[in-house]
Amino acid sequence: MTPQIPSARSPWSRRGFLAGTTAAGAALVTAGLPHQAASAAVGAPSAAGTGGAAADDEFAALRAKWRALYLGEGFSPTAEPFRTKLASLGAQARGWQEAMAPADGSLWPDAVFGDPDPDTDTESYAYSEKIQTSYERVRVMAEAYCQPGTGLTGDAALEADLLTAVDHLSTQVYNASRAAYGNWYNFQIGAPQRLLDIAILLYDRLGTERITAAVEAIDHFVPDSLVAEYTGTSTGANRIDLCRVLALRGILDGTAAKVALARDAVSPVFPYVTSGDGLYADGSLIQHTYVPYTGSYGAVLIDGLSKLFALLGGSTWAITDGKRQIFLDSVEDAYAPFLHDGLMVDNVSGRAISRGLVAGDPLKVQQDDHTRGHAVIASVLLLGQGASAQENARWQGLAKGWFTRDRYSDVTTGRTLGVAALSRVTALLADGGVKAAPEPTGHRVFPAMARVAHRSTRYTASVAMSSKAITFYETGNGENVRGWHTGSGLLSWWAAGDSDGGGQYSDGYWPTVDPYRLPGTTVSRKPL
Repeated sequence: MTPQIPSARSPWSRRGFLAGTTAAGAALVTAGLPHQAASAAVGAPSAAGTGGAAADDEFAALRAKWRALYLGEGFSPTAEPFRTKLASLGAQARGWQEAMAPADGSLWPDAVFGDPDPDTDTESYAYSEKIQTSYERVRVMAEAYCQPGTGLTGDAALEADLLTAVDHLSTQVYNASRAAYGNWYNFQIGAPQRLLDIAILLYDRLGTERITAAVEAIDHFVPDSLVAEYTGTSTGANRIDLCRVLALRGILDGTAAKVALARDAVSPVFPYVTSGDGLYADGSLIQHTYVPYTGSYGAVLIDGLSKLFALLGGSTWAITDGKRQIFLDSVEDAYAPFLHDGLMVDNVSGRAISRGLVAGDPLKVQQDDHTRGHAVIASVLLLGQGASAQENARWQGLAKGWFTRDRYSDVTTGRTLGVAALSRVTALLADGGVKAAPEPTGHRVFPAMARVAHRSTRYTASVAMSSKAITFYETGNGENVRGWHTGSGLLSWWAAGDSDGGGQYSDGYWPTVDPYRLPGTTVSRKPL
């Protein structure tokens, strides 16, 4: 999750900005690509100081496991919805490939990362973001190369361009001799996560020198000291993002100490907190100290933990901390109360409610409460693989109910989920042995984040309030600039079985609603 200079309105000073920057199977599913086998190819790096062939085999298995988690498995590339999704992926990758024009300070003309005056001002934030953007485009190209049915599967020209792209970004900006500038997030999380995905997808094509350059750059920008203390930008969802970087970096070149560090650094996320960022005993989930964020940073948290549990489970570095059960319990205690028929209630999504169509998104996906809900529910399904059989069965029933009752946004035809998540969702929907669970009923109060959720057989409602500990709203990075009264008693309401399918807050609601007359609020029309 990208925490870029958020600010907030406090309940005791509605015009005061909350100052400061906050912390804010085993082989690929690519039949016909023998060079993508799980084991390392001749010439690929071997495990570094890990104890010989057995350790090498375990790291190779973990790389194969991550590829399966990233690419998906058990689906037919010629069947819908995968046929269309894979074709779209191929078209997007081909577009990036054709537009790629390596130059000093950029890999694409519209994504210049070379900052003429590198520091941490707003201009430098814009430049550093383009590093992440560039790696994201390369990752799309790498996935299209590895996935079947894209029209670019195993394409030799694409492979050559991928290697050119990796070399160019390494030489130009993401290397051990460069200093970070702009947004810390781009250098510590955004860019390295994408670089590591690329490196593992193309592991046996990169060769020793490129792998070495990648791990040296990551060690430079993401040192072990970033997880030495649970504070600042190393808490909650951000901490899990950093742990993913450290774990995959260790798996990439076989450095056991890095994987162990990542595993151990996850543990501070689990215990309940009584102030600041984290999960509270009442089910509240806070990020940025004052903001209810179950549906946004919480989505990153459950996505990251579900993948780490699945990746490391059964390995030498399995996450076995007994307090992990606290997070597993959060599925029903913290997330489920704010999920309704496939959507995630907006009042726990912070400034994400204003995003809609994101500039620069090539797919032009309209973000809304349903797209956020689908992503969280997909993460619940993956998390179930690391939970007890009883928990997994309950969560599958909940997920099937949420998805099948969502009449506004069909998860199987939407563009939110990638192939891997969609493969798990479609398998669930096709499983006749899993019965859809009904919406739970009851009344829940979340004092630590000033939210209420109420469900009956006739409707679901939620109220957003504020307190000395919880801000009226959060703005920042140009987002949610009119959210002034969203924490002043805002009432969100859905009738059971309504004909609109729960889409009343989805289709351009936030940019068109009168921000001074939000349902449930009693506020002044004085311009803010």
